[in-house]
Amino acid sequence: MKLPEKAPNYLTTQLPLTPDFASKLSGVIRKANSEYVYWDDFKYISMPEGTTPEQAWTLLKLYRSFQLKFVSLTDSKGKLFSYWLPDCVHRDIHFIDQQAGGSILIDDPSVHSEEKRRYMIRSLVDEAISSSQIEGAATTRVVAKEMLRTGRKPKDHSEQMIYNNFQSMQMIKKHLREPLTIELLLSIHTHMTKDTLEDPSWAGRFRTPSDDKIYVFDSDEQTVLHEPPDAASIPELMQKLCEYANSDGDEFVNPIIKGILLHFWLAYVHPFMDGNGRTSRALFYWYMLKHGYWFFEYLSVSTAILSARAQYYRSFLYSEMDDNDATYFIVYNLKAIHKAIEILNAYIQRKQKEKKHTYRFVSQYPSLNARQRTLLASAVEKPQELFTIETHANIHGVTYQTARTDLLGLKDLGLLNMRKEGKKFVFTSVADLAEKLEG
Repeated sequence: MKLPEKAPNYLTTQLPLTPDFASKLSGVIRKANSEYVYWDDFKYISMPEGTTPEQAWTLLKLYRSFQLKFVSLTDSKGKLFSYWLPDCVHRDIHFIDQQAGGSILIDDPSVHSEEKRRYMIRSLVDEAISSSQIEGAATTRVVAKEMLRTGRKPKDHSEQMIYNNFQSMQMIKKHLREPLTIELLLSIHTHMTKDTLEDPSWAGRFRTPSDDKIYVFDSDEQTVLHEPPDAASIPELMQKLCEYANSDGDEFVNPIIKGILLHFWLAYVHPFMDGNGRTSRALFYWYMLKHGYWFFEYLSVSTAILSARAQYYRSFLYSEMDDNDATYFIVYNLKAIHKAIEILNAYIQRKQKEKKHTYRFVSQYPSLNARQRTLLASAVEKPQELFTIETHANIHGVTYQTARTDLLGLKDLGLLNMRKEGKKFVFTSVADLAEKLEG
């Protein structure tokens, strides 16, 4: 992607002194803030006759500057970052809070704990895959899911990235009662980057002055998009990050907003030689769970980000280029969370329909338990899917022996085939499974 066009200096633009100038532009200001657009989109908005985009931008910047709240996080020159909450932010936060407080996962008594666990595992798998693909992991979702669900070892660099991400997301949940510390940040990075770095010594440590200086380039590596702060300043900056994460401050900041700001600033500082994006998104996930947003256990925000990756990168650049206004990044991430919730809700509705279907088509097999019915529903939907004892145990949170009994029971009923691959038993649906279940 190209570096966005630099906005005109609003402090040097002369504004008309006519009394109706501001009122004429009220609609333009509302439109610009409804999606929080930057100059490169703003300049194409239709302007009132006699008004230039530069003049309108100046008025917009003045309006925004009066709303800004500053945070104790700075750029490489010591200038503070800031943000504010336009209406579009309030709308998305309201939607997220509604979903987190009254989701089907909490309110619907028909959603059993085993199903919630399946939803959670599914989101962890999707988050691990998408967060790694954002950073360049090149493998299909089918192959990656097969690796994580069967428990086989990664075969290449991309699979190792995804495996690490999955393990890290589970590790994070063991540290929710702790404050953010340098040690925890380094531990997350160590888990995220195991066996994936150009130099293994980079894992679990910050950049140092003796390391090569790093830059963030565009996709063609022709243009520098971002120059992170000098390595010598990183220990102090990361201590500031921890202090900001752990302090309540004098003014309340919604945890969702604060979590997004932590994500933004860690990525801005780029404290590691590699793995900064994955670690930043994991930090956000940790912060949300730590502050009681358990709904995020079932979301894959990175999946939504992956579908609009260019916008994700632009929101970083807009925030840095437009006077350290992090509102751009906040607005983008709230949209991604909103989309992730919609994806989850659609998934749950589909699975609830499948569940009702399974209760109907296995009426002639009354001895089947809920885990077995769920597996059969998946086998009917995806006839080529492989099932293993380890995967079944992991998804449903049961012992190996219980999972083994489930699968062998289905085999004995003639509903699954079994074969051995290496040291593991693999189960597949029989060719006429759907006909057998329909009776």
